[in-house]
Amino acid sequence: MFIKSPSFKNNEMIPVKYTCDAENINPALVFSGIPPTAVSLVLIVDDPDAPGGTWVHWTVWNMDQGTAEIAENSVPGRSVEGNTDFGIPGYGGPCPPSGTHRYFFKLYALDTALELDASATAAGIEDAMQGHILGSAELIGLYRRG
Repeated sequence: MFIKSPSFKNNEMIPVKYTCDAENINPALVFSGIPPTAVSLVLIVDDPDAPGGTWVHWTVWNMDQGTAEIAENSVPGRSVEGNTDFGIPGYGGPCPPSGTHRYFFKLYALDTALELDASATAAGIEDAMQGHILGSAELIGLYRRG
């Protein structure tokens, strides 16, 4: 499985457009190599370099297994966006207090759909995925304010 973005390359800087310093919209993402037996896809975006521990910026689950991309500033139909560590659902872009942080865009293919409501946390999503992951892929973007 693969995840990439036309907006930035793996381990390179995320453009300011996708951060709290500008439009704060999600970058476009492209998926490939999804296992044919997948039932749904999950995306978790987090920052392990946050001062208080890993900070969750976006969760999306129950994406159709045929989803090949997420367009800029959008969410695939029928998928669910969960609450982030910003306390609201939807994408919350990079906004580090200091230094360069890493943002992990983690894609998972599952053999099931998740029976969770939109209040689910990333930890709850990860727990529900256990035993159902058919494959995964990761894209890392960097951001430093100022």
